[in-house]
Amino acid sequence: MSTYTDDIKSIATLKDKEGSSWNAINPEYAARMRAQNKFKTGLDIARYTAKIMRADMARYDADPSQYTQSLGCWHGFIGQQKLISIKKHFNSTDRRYLYLSGWMVAALRSEFGPLPDQSMHEKTAVSALIKELYTFLRQADARELGGLFRELDAAAPADKPAIQAKIDNHVTHVVPIIADIDAGFGNAEATYLLAKQFIEAGACCIQIENQVSDEKQCGHQDGKVTVPHEDFLAKIRAIRYAFLELGVEDGVIVARTDSLGAGLTKQIAYTSEPGDLGDQYNSFLDVEEVTTDTMNNGDVVIKQGGKLVRPKRLPSNLFQFRSGTGEARCVLDCITSLQNGADLLWIETEKPHIAQIGGMVKEIRKVIPNAKLVYNNSPSFNWTLNFRQQVYDAMKEAGKDVSAYERSKLMSVEYDNTELAREADERIRTFQADASREAGIFHHLITLPTYHTAALSTDNLAKEYFGDQGMLGYVAGVQRKEIRQGIACVKHQNMSGSDIGDDHKEYFSGEAALKAAGKDNTMNQFH
Repeated sequence: MSTYTDDIKSIATLKDKEGSSWNAINPEYAARMRAQNKFKTGLDIARYTAKIMRADMARYDADPSQYTQSLGCWHGFIGQQKLISIKKHFNSTDRRYLYLSGWMVAALRSEFGPLPDQSMHEKTAVSALIKELYTFLRQADARELGGLFRELDAAAPADKPAIQAKIDNHVTHVVPIIADIDAGFGNAEATYLLAKQFIEAGACCIQIENQVSDEKQCGHQDGKVTVPHEDFLAKIRAIRYAFLELGVEDGVIVARTDSLGAGLTKQIAYTSEPGDLGDQYNSFLDVEEVTTDTMNNGDVVIKQGGKLVRPKRLPSNLFQFRSGTGEARCVLDCITSLQNGADLLWIETEKPHIAQIGGMVKEIRKVIPNAKLVYNNSPSFNWTLNFRQQVYDAMKEAGKDVSAYERSKLMSVEYDNTELAREADERIRTFQADASREAGIFHHLITLPTYHTAALSTDNLAKEYFGDQGMLGYVAGVQRKEIRQGIACVKHQNMSGSDIGDDHKEYFSGEAALKAAGKDNTMNQFH
């Protein structure tokens, strides 16, 4: 990309070429607008962020402590504020992404109103959110650069080079988004068409799961139904073709398996010979041997291991897997996905347990040595209870006295200041680093954080504002904290683009510009 100074020179040359009709055009203003809009299309963003993600994956392969993180978001403003906060606190966006959760799109973005995570929402709402997120991130760039340009104009000559360097080396708020396409919202062609919309909106990374599209369930609920491997691999290939068609050659595909908690399949896989992929899938079915005499009307019977067997079929017309086969199915899912075009894995688990995840990854890495995971640090887990129980079990196994604790009630506040609780909290604190080192997790995400933070902060505000505290409930609980913590959106007019608009008014109308940021603007109280 050209620098701000380069753009001033090139636009000045163009102005001279165009002659007197361009006399009112200021090359510096045009260069500023160009700097504030680095990414012209979603495909520009997808190509840029794909390179970031690929470099991060290579860095993790060399050093597992270099894992990446993200937080889920359901609105452009939420994503924008995360990146503004990240830059404020860490002076870098390095290894920090955004996650786009299909669950939150269903619950918060559907025209049908709040929906469960069952792919019933409008599928185009997901690609629309990707576009919205990047619109807000690009606006964050424009806002920050606009402030630097105003500083540059007001600065003494000796101070201008330092400000100019900040402009030329500006770090964008645009980061990779891992985008949830659920089970593809239909067949492989439907998956391909929707993936193209994702990529055109800016997604460099698409996550797809191996559930049946029209039976889709949240990964942490019951009733999940998986598809045979070949069906899933067709969708992975469809996404890869979408990336290649649009020129994002290093786009990233995350293959998610829900097999650990999915005990059902809608189809018996096609198989042409013993040991092929279809036969391996079918080998996990819950079956019983039959003869022509013991078969019932309407039975489905397959030949397996030289015997006729009847897969257990439920009244829902779904077939059941044998209990206890979930981990083996996950391992097979992961290996076949990586062997057929996926880049990263996602294993949806029922609890955050490093040994459980690491055990599966160890088996996968016997075949694919550099296998890496994206892992859902889910709010669906009771982290406090899970880790306290893990510590309790470890203490008991080590022969320590645990008589002061009741395992089923370890969530209780009465245990908060105990040795057990402190150890559990330390394991939670280091979970991401430990799991990245011991279980191959490249990327940690929290799917629904702002769903919960919005509810929590609203509850606190409602309790105070509508109670005895009145207006102090807002001032002390919100605004005073915003001011003292340097939260950018305390100046909400500026955050919404008012100052950018003032800049443009000056560019377009000169001295005739009617600006909003004059002396009577109440935002001046927050200088």
